[in-house]
Amino acid sequence: MDLLDVIQILDSTLRLATPLLFACLAGLFSERAGIVDIGLEGKMLASAFLSAAAASYTGNVWLGCLAGIGASLLLAAIHGVASITFRGNQLISGVAINFLASGLTVVVGEAWFGLGGRTPQLMGAGRFQEIDLPFAQEIRDVPLLGPIYADLLSGHSALVYIGLLCVPLTWWILYRTRFGLRLRAVGENPAAVDTAGVSVAGLRYAAVMICGVLTGLAGAYLATALSAGFVKEMSAGRGFIALAALIFAKWRPWYALGATLLFGLLEALGNRFQTIQVFDVTVPTQFMQALPYILTVVILAGFVGRAIPPRAGGEPYVKER
Repeated sequence: MDLLDVIQILDSTLRLATPLLFACLAGLFSERAGIVDIGLEGKMLASAFLSAAAASYTGNVWLGCLAGIGASLLLAAIHGVASITFRGNQLISGVAINFLASGLTVVVGEAWFGLGGRTPQLMGAGRFQEIDLPFAQEIRDVPLLGPIYADLLSGHSALVYIGLLCVPLTWWILYRTRFGLRLRAVGENPAAVDTAGVSVAGLRYAAVMICGVLTGLAGAYLATALSAGFVKEMSAGRGFIALAALIFAKWRPWYALGATLLFGLLEALGNRFQTIQVFDVTVPTQFMQALPYILTVVILAGFVGRAIPPRAGGEPYVKER
């Protein structure tokens, strides 16, 4: 395997990790505030559908992206009302959102486009285009650094770079701002935050809405950048993989980047090497394609007991009177 092959695999890794990164950061905000969100999958799916539908209708990918974020925010608001206002079971609310999105995207897609739940293929301004970074072509022939900059770092869509920028931004918000301090405190000891005169419900709603925006970006990326339209169940379990990555990352932004890149690398390797030989035994294609999901099970089985979540996670807060 030469340098070009390695760069191509890493390039694919970055593309495939982007929706996982958005969803993982979304879950990080939500769970840091004490709201467990199993509904990442459903919000990604709804966002992917509406972003592709809006981009197909308007021919403007940014309008499609905003529509996708709007769909995700609507489902996030439903989850917030059920979990925060009515103090319902957060897991059940998330599962309900997943079922709702899975069914509605197919039914509405068939009603609107008559393509079996798919949207028309996006072309031109209807999908995100690759962006060449400055001087990428000029230094392409420079040994080692040229191919890394021109072929690995350059040539991605805008959402890939936005996703990477969200990592230091998330770190700064959580660890360098008053809002982030209060948000983390709500996930650990909401009673203490309430005693200090800060609205627990307000902070949790803010976290849930931020989660909605980031998950909306994840879904929009799937349909308008990674693919050229929406197809049934195109999120393919990425919401659950993002939750596993969040546990693996111990609810920390920089670790989340590493965890999602690891999942993206496994998926890239599965796509690149459909069959491999191990001790004269041919590994089936299905095993290679299942690598990210196998790692998800391994992480949930081996790390869920070691990674310590926010202490108030999943527990509705009842204000003492």
